[in-house]
Amino acid sequence: MQTLPACPICGMENTYPDGDLFICPDCAHEWPQVAAANDDTDLVVRDVNGNVLNSGDTVTVIKDLKVKGSSIPLKQGTVIRNIRLVDGDAEHIEGNSEKIKGLVLKVCFLKKA
Repeated sequence: MQTLPACPICGMENTYPDGDLFICPDCAHEWPQVAAANDDTDLVVRDVNGNVLNSGDTVTVIKDLKVKGSSIPLKQGTVIRNIRLVDGDAEHIEGNSEKIKGLVLKVCFLKKA
């Protein structure tokens, strides 16, 4: 019998499979069964061009972005130095620009400098 994983959001073990997804009835979180099978592998964070990003790299913003909580937008070409990777998340990085500190950015809007 297959052991079902606990929910990654709430930690409850009442999950059940539904097609290609696992579903948690307690918090209504759904996640793909493929992702649950690949939890053992290291996450690889890639920029918009497919280059691997590591902590400490420098990236460039590829389009103007509105920043929540700030009236200053990030303009195309803004350089983010000394990025930090978010544990367990291959789609986001943390970093600081010259004007805005404490940014969390999606890697689909970044390219490695």
